[in-house]
Amino acid sequence: MAYIYYPGCASEATGKSNHISFEAVAHALGLELAGEIPDWNCCGATLVANAIGDFAQMALACRNLALAEKKGHDIIVACSSCYLNLAWPNELMRINPEFGKKLNEALGAANLSYSGKLKIKHVVDVLANEIGVERIKERTIKPLNGLKVACYSGCQTVRALRRPDFDDVEYPQVMGRIVEAVGAEAVDFPLAARCCGGSQQFANPELIYDLTGKVLDSAAAAGADVIVTTCPMCAMNTDVFQEKIGKLNKKKYKMPVLFLTQLMGVAFDLKPKDLAFGYNIVSPYGKLKKYGVKK
Repeated sequence: MAYIYYPGCASEATGKSNHISFEAVAHALGLELAGEIPDWNCCGATLVANAIGDFAQMALACRNLALAEKKGHDIIVACSSCYLNLAWPNELMRINPEFGKKLNEALGAANLSYSGKLKIKHVVDVLANEIGVERIKERTIKPLNGLKVACYSGCQTVRALRRPDFDDVEYPQVMGRIVEAVGAEAVDFPLAARCCGGSQQFANPELIYDLTGKVLDSAAAAGADVIVTTCPMCAMNTDVFQEKIGKLNKKKYKMPVLFLTQLMGVAFDLKPKDLAFGYNIVSPYGKLKKYGVKK
């Protein structure tokens, strides 16, 4: 059965390259998509919950689930924050009947209802555990031999539901299997599941600089040429603030940060417009030049 796609707000802003490269890679792998959820809305993310409360935020997220259910498709999500905010209330629907009753009362105000029966899948889960690394190897045209990659899952991707059939929640391995399927080397990266500080850049930027600086240092110490992630928040914090963190730490950072599907698109020899590197802050062209990537 085809998945229906939830793009999320970041797909139109800080995660635009994630959105563009996801659609291109999905097409290249023959992943069947039933389009986007019609009239989808923001999942709520962290800041909305702080302003309107947890239940209102989850009701907002579940409006998307109700709309998807009307179309009859399980949901695939490319953003880690969106995955958390859709998957957790979906799980609550399954384990907490009282929550489900209250939620459907709220959805009823918009003439909607939701049964709690859909599956919510993160793109890494689908790529590794459904499409599989052998299919990814078969689709690889330009193996990324010699490229060392720090796979940064962040704190949300594999901890949203703590599903062992998806990945290890403390030592995530699945993204590394995908990276190695396209010929690159996944380096030993101890901070793979460490938080980047999320949206604290507004209230506590020093926290972001501290946490993100440690992630960048760990990736560099592991010998990584690039960091890959699937989380727009992790990508933004590790990419945008390198100059600021460098001044504070008296170091010079120049670590390209790519979305996983951007890296896969290089190995699949997709067109430059499908890789969307124009949105990256730290240029990846120097590290990717030998694989045919040109500015």
